[in-house]
Amino acid sequence: MRRREFIALLGGAAVTCPLTARAQQAAMPVIGLLDSRSSDAMASRLAGFRQGLKEVGFAEGENVRIVYRWAENQLDRLPEMAADLIRQQAAVIFTTGGPASAFAAKAATTTIPVIFLVADDPAKLGLVTNLARPTGNLTGFNLLINELEAKRLELLHQLVPGAVRIAVLVNPANVSYTEATLREVEAAARTIGVQVQVLNANTAREIEQVSATIGQERPDALFVGASPFLNIRRVQLVQLAAFHRLPATYALREAAEAGGLMSYGSSIVDAYRQLAIYAGRILKGAKPADLPVMQASKFEFVINLATARLLGLEVPPMLLARADEVIE
Repeated sequence: MRRREFIALLGGAAVTCPLTARAQQAAMPVIGLLDSRSSDAMASRLAGFRQGLKEVGFAEGENVRIVYRWAENQLDRLPEMAADLIRQQAAVIFTTGGPASAFAAKAATTTIPVIFLVADDPAKLGLVTNLARPTGNLTGFNLLINELEAKRLELLHQLVPGAVRIAVLVNPANVSYTEATLREVEAAARTIGVQVQVLNANTAREIEQVSATIGQERPDALFVGASPFLNIRRVQLVQLAAFHRLPATYALREAAEAGGLMSYGSSIVDAYRQLAIYAGRILKGAKPADLPVMQASKFEFVINLATARLLGLEVPPMLLARADEVIE
């Protein structure tokens, strides 16, 4: 081959390779992830999502692209973010961080499949009309968190039997979560024979105000509701409980891992994994109407024994035996 022809061939390859790479990237199906919160402390959940994709033959950056949109707890941003994911040509949209994300996606499209993660009955919320065979373009996962709140209060009382007055922290901005939480907790409190004091917080500053109230009222224990905002602020809430030497219970294991006394609730990581499997099946041609709304079946009871010792609590052997994990 002549030198001039060889150089021309190399030059053609240099042009073709980037074009081919861009074409391959453009050809990748896109999953849009819409979340009302920030990306902070989401690593384990996203790892669960990627694991689920792997189980159905997809790997981020190799044969699927994930476009992330985080609303930073500013719910009014969700509609535009959902519209942007549509402009990004998402083949499926995964919504998390509460019903607001799911409703934003539902309002934005009637054709692109949407899979949601919520803590309450999605039929009652109005996301779908039928759990077994969803109509339209939505399906998803119910964490059943509200159904577990009474059990969580019972476990707290077993761990701290001397607690008579229990502060219940909820986020009033999440009306559906708050109403369901208070309904379940107040009914359980009457059965157990304890008093409930409701506290509200929707911002980090309001959590500081809650701390001041706790300092004045001196409740015996703290029950943190399972709203997305309070879950994201779990480190601040764990520090609040530690400052007041207050036994506290949380819905998510991450709070116990961060130093909270105990947690009981659905496995969020497993939910992300299962929803990723749904996303992969949709990318392969499945329709949301053929994918029943899933309900949580994996629950986690975590006790932080180190925190119990700091609080001077002796954990009953029965509870230690029931715990899925004991943090030493």
